[in-house]
Amino acid sequence: MEQIYAIATLWLVLAIVSAIIAYHLRISIALVEICVGVATAAAAAAFGKGEMLGANLEWLRFLASSGAVLLTFLAGAELDPTVLRTKIKEVTVVGLISFLAPFLGCTAIAYYGIGWNLQASWLCGVALSTTSMAVVYSVMLVLFGLGALALWSGSEAVLPAYIAGMVLAGSATRDTFWVRRLRTLTVGFLTPFYFLRAGTLVSLSALIATPLVFVVLLAGKVVSKIFGLYPVIGLFRSERNERWYYTLLMSTGLTFGTISALYGLSHGIVTQEQYSFLVATVIASAVVPTLIAEMAFLPKHLLPPKEIRLKAVPHENGASEEG
Repeated sequence: MEQIYAIATLWLVLAIVSAIIAYHLRISIALVEICVGVATAAAAAAFGKGEMLGANLEWLRFLASSGAVLLTFLAGAELDPTVLRTKIKEVTVVGLISFLAPFLGCTAIAYYGIGWNLQASWLCGVALSTTSMAVVYSVMLVLFGLGALALWSGSEAVLPAYIAGMVLAGSATRDTFWVRRLRTLTVGFLTPFYFLRAGTLVSLSALIATPLVFVVLLAGKVVSKIFGLYPVIGLFRSERNERWYYTLLMSTGLTFGTISALYGLSHGIVTQEQYSFLVATVIASAVVPTLIAEMAFLPKHLLPPKEIRLKAVPHENGASEEG
């Protein structure tokens, strides 16, 4: 029992450190938690104390899995049904292309270019095809096909949980207090275990040994997203900055990408080295396109008045609520 309390204390301390860093840097806490997990695992390994973290203990894996399920449920529950109904054509077309272009492109790159086996290459395509949930909240719909694929393949419960959240989205918008309480439990306690654990399983030595694999995967994801999405988004958005802004934001991805990669590692589909490349690519794709979009292509004419923006309080995945 003492060991459980000691390990839990360590992970909660790491979660607090991540929250402090994210607050001062004003970036996604999930991204910081993964990076803190990577750094902690590397430091522990350097001192021969890797097992001290207990990343594979059953109770910790349960908490991490629960956090992932509830987080994806919240993502679906916070979709706006009215927006989806009024923009069903845009949502469907852009959502399909947003998935298919990087899915096929990254799968081909992993299989033909890097030499991964077919199963690992397919998982690479899935992990690098996903889009940031911050974008899903306000603009696009993630494919229903992903949820069907999860059910068919016996995957983990996160994607069906997302669809369940979508089904209940209308009710959730009428009970914001319930959503806030669930988000507080999920983001404040459970998801740090998931993102920190995802980071602790990354092998820095593999990334340092062959950084070209990381560069190729990152370029493959971003380029395939841009070539697939930019012309399609142009059918719905005429202003240049809007087209580039949405295209670049749809090139990002964090939560679903790490969930897919961790699923592959847990089920022996990818090795730890391959998992490390996937997570590193997911992290970079969550940062680089977003920075470029915000710095160069922000459609300022669509922003709300300044006094409204000042009241917006950002939370873990980049969405905001009136506070």
